[in-house]
Amino acid sequence: MPLRLLSSPAAAAAAAAAAKLGAVSRAAPLSRGHSFVPAPRQQERVSLASTFSAAAARTAGPAVAAADAKHSVSGQKQVLISLSDKTDLAYLGNGLQGLGYSIVSTGGTASSLEAAGVNVTKVEEITHFPEMLDGRVKTLHPSIHGGILARRDQDPHLKALKEHGIGTFDVVVVNLYPFYDKVTSGAISFEDGIENIDIGGPTLIRAAAKNHKDVLVVVDHKDYPALLEYLQGNQDDQQFRKMLAWKAFQHVASYDSAVSEWLWKQSHKGDMFPPSFTVPLELKSDLRYGENPHQKAAFYADKSLSLVSQGGIATAVQHHGKEMSYNNYLDADAAWNCVSEFDSPTCVVVKHTNPCGVASRQDILEAYRLAVRGDPVSAFGGIVAFNRTVDEDLAMEIREFRSPTDGQKRMFYEIVVAPSYTEKGLEILQGKSKTLRILEAKSSGKGMLSLRQVSGGWLAQESDDLTPEDITFTNKSERAPQENELSDAKFAWLCAKHVKSNAIVIAKNNCMLGMGSGQPNRRESLRIAFRKAGEEAKGAALASDAFFPFAWQDAVEEACQNGIGIIAQPGGSNNDKDAIKCCNKYGVSLVFTDIRHFRH
Repeated sequence: MPLRLLSSPAAAAAAAAAAKLGAVSRAAPLSRGHSFVPAPRQQERVSLASTFSAAAARTAGPAVAAADAKHSVSGQKQVLISLSDKTDLAYLGNGLQGLGYSIVSTGGTASSLEAAGVNVTKVEEITHFPEMLDGRVKTLHPSIHGGILARRDQDPHLKALKEHGIGTFDVVVVNLYPFYDKVTSGAISFEDGIENIDIGGPTLIRAAAKNHKDVLVVVDHKDYPALLEYLQGNQDDQQFRKMLAWKAFQHVASYDSAVSEWLWKQSHKGDMFPPSFTVPLELKSDLRYGENPHQKAAFYADKSLSLVSQGGIATAVQHHGKEMSYNNYLDADAAWNCVSEFDSPTCVVVKHTNPCGVASRQDILEAYRLAVRGDPVSAFGGIVAFNRTVDEDLAMEIREFRSPTDGQKRMFYEIVVAPSYTEKGLEILQGKSKTLRILEAKSSGKGMLSLRQVSGGWLAQESDDLTPEDITFTNKSERAPQENELSDAKFAWLCAKHVKSNAIVIAKNNCMLGMGSGQPNRRESLRIAFRKAGEEAKGAALASDAFFPFAWQDAVEEACQNGIGIIAQPGGSNNDKDAIKCCNKYGVSLVFTDIRHFRH
């Protein structure tokens, strides 16, 4: 199905545009997905406003006081301001007034400006119509939109404005009703949600952005300093105007995507696959490189309504260490998703997105030790995840634990991720390494839509949320499994869910002993798992993410001959009867889950 992604485009020209913004030190360079400049501090606001006022006082007449070269029909530069979020409004209003701009505004925005000592012309004085329909109609009028959309290089446009007594707007500053915040803040009625859909605001923004050659459009209060510097500098930088226009259209597109998502869910409850939809992405950070050093990369947060308060690695807090890399995000996500599946205290160690060590114990320290010992070679340089708070004792164990391979070398990790840390625990971990990334994450939500890109399109599916408690393990063999064997099979099956296909996991006593992953044939994955498990595989449980296509002289018989105690697999092969006969011959319990866990 068609999927439109809203993301910040890679704009190489952004840096060049930023360089033209002026030499004021606090004006940050333009960058993808970020505001152009930081919000001004109070002292800077006063200083900058004073500079604007002094500059205006030294000039004679609005034509000189106005920084931009193009004049409105009346000769007076005009700004339209209509804001829901009034952050830094006084700073903006005073700055514009100091530059000789006439300000037109609406309702509450006008009142706030007047309270700040800024002279304001109210919209109704221009339209000669009051606000109507409970505020639904304020600016939807030719006297407003004509003044925004008129092209200054087209004589017929200017003639039409003069004929109808319409003045031009040179700057439009608008932000929108807080629809996103309203519908994600808790229970909200459908009617209340509808009333929080902005109509006039997006129309103003789109009009100004379309005519950006003549009209500067601003949708973010963090861009106010850059705007004022641009106007003060008597510049005509079309690249700057284009960047503002892009940001305006992006702002409206993200807003509309939230409205669309909300309305779909209101009208199609339970249907996760609309005919088309948009994913609003927001740049969280530029990355040093991608999967490999020659690939450029960035990390985006998904701002879909469905992901609000859903947790996961994208919203994790980093307390310490080097900046996250592309591969760090992938590995941390795999580790966190796996460890979050377990209810009892659990540690998961991941390498290249595959869990190489998993253990559950009432003592989280013992779970950590066992998880590392499951495959200490792979664990070195891996990611360690816990589903319990990292306290002083656990932090000390992580810091000082020696590799089981030689008993000498301290274990090295790229990342530690947990739901929380005690103050002392965090302090100890920070002392392990300057580069160790320490993440605090919330559990990922269930029932999410999973997206994956292929060339020219996207695959969408429900997330795989099934746990052993959600399914039935049906005995198919003559020998029924003992209670502890069935428990081992469920543990191995849950681990296998997070291993790349073809996946085989061998486990015993809530500890993964060995796993084979990513092999083109299941028999090879099985052999890798046995090689890692060694003699401990005898009497253990073996779980497969999919059915065994063959049994005799193949994977099932090989598992039985290696002393496995119980096999858990989905079933569904044409040769299931052979698998059952083979297990019966060797006295091995065989259970079917009827659930496959492919992971590609």
